[in-house]
Amino acid sequence: MADLLINLQEFTSSLPPFLRWIGVMLAAVIPYVEAEGGAILGIAAGVSPFLAIPAAIAGNGIALAVVVNATSAVRSGVTARRNSTSAGGVAVTEEDNEPAPDAKRARMRRVFDRYGVPGVSLLGPLLLPSHVTSAAMVGFGAPKRTVLIWGIVAVGAWAILFGTIAYLGVSALVG
Repeated sequence: MADLLINLQEFTSSLPPFLRWIGVMLAAVIPYVEAEGGAILGIAAGVSPFLAIPAAIAGNGIALAVVVNATSAVRSGVTARRNSTSAGGVAVTEEDNEPAPDAKRARMRRVFDRYGVPGVSLLGPLLLPSHVTSAAMVGFGAPKRTVLIWGIVAVGAWAILFGTIAYLGVSALVG
């Protein structure tokens, strides 16, 4: 992971100064780097925090939109197929023989049931990428619009926090 971060920073630094925000956006699309990592990389590469942080949020937001919409489409197809199949033109409801969830899925479901979309969105990045938590919430049946809005709010808050810390740290080192 350290090599990836170093390579992303070198890539961003190698771009012409007026295009470095694109490197920040691309970095923020990657799970585990996300908006907070993208903001830090951008600031470390010399991008203004007023450009690096919004670019990182936009990159992560685009990735979240893709993940949420794809997961929603898959979930809709699976639930439609599970709930009804065509038998001679007549809809037949099948039994819901869902396999027992594994321990990680069960734990994530308990956290989702307890804290809801806002809580999982805001606290989720402490443990998992927002891509994973967003996909899980949509998979559990949360409305995709709500998941996307709270996901962007959460990555925005984390990017502002970590971007500000990175800016203050770089400013203190550079003088």
